[in-house]
Amino acid sequence: MPDTPSTPTQHALVTGATGGIGRGICFALIEQARKDGVRLHISAAASQHGDKLEALVHELRAKGVGASGVAGDITDPTQCAALVAKAQASGGDLTALICNAGASGPGKLAELSIAQWDLTFNLNARSAWLLARAAREQLARTRGSVTAIASMSGLHPHPGNGAYSAAKAALIMLCRQLAQEWAGEGIRVNTVCPGMVRTPLTEAMYQDADIHARRVALVPLGRIGQPDDVGAAVAWLSSAGAAYVTGQNLVVDGGVADHMLSMLPGRPGRAPVDD
Repeated sequence: MPDTPSTPTQHALVTGATGGIGRGICFALIEQARKDGVRLHISAAASQHGDKLEALVHELRAKGVGASGVAGDITDPTQCAALVAKAQASGGDLTALICNAGASGPGKLAELSIAQWDLTFNLNARSAWLLARAAREQLARTRGSVTAIASMSGLHPHPGNGAYSAAKAALIMLCRQLAQEWAGEGIRVNTVCPGMVRTPLTEAMYQDADIHARRVALVPLGRIGQPDDVGAAVAWLSSAGAAYVTGQNLVVDGGVADHMLSMLPGRPGRAPVDD
């Protein structure tokens, strides 16, 4: 459908946009916009400007959407506010904030430094609050949405993975609380929990045929996730099709999280036998 002066416009700010899942989100947003017949601008955010960000912006524009690159340190409150302001300057008021940037820092809790704990929480939980707070007025005007990328590790303990599980669990609750507090302003807030996803960061691991096969065996749907799988979920939650969805956590893991009890030895459902 060709654009007209009355074509609805959407503007999404995506953090961590140059990573595997971030890229998947950007391109899924484009497909969703085409289905919905809306004009889209994507503000692709990274920690700093560089070749990767410029290349992504070029790819997005080649798909026929508006795109700009913005950069900032999301652990810095001042830079979070500046990032949102830069996005607004390039594409107008945000209709969607997608908090994808984050990182884990493996380590046993007894040995984890306070600095590493704080960095993990700042990257994965506090940054979402800072960005959402900075974008709140824009999102209220557009009746927009916030979608944060959590993790399967936020649903279950992940021993040896430092503060990551605790931080992602905090992110899920943060978004549930924001959903309640901001619903009156028309702002929807949700999270997406990916399971095992094949990205450039994990590709080396999946090149090991044994590890790949063992991981696939854990997934009821029989395959490892792709960035597009996560992107499609985020794009839907950011669209008008999810206009009545808020405070929810959408698990995109091929069924892994609910598969754990099936791994216990013994057959379920057999009645106990009295001696």
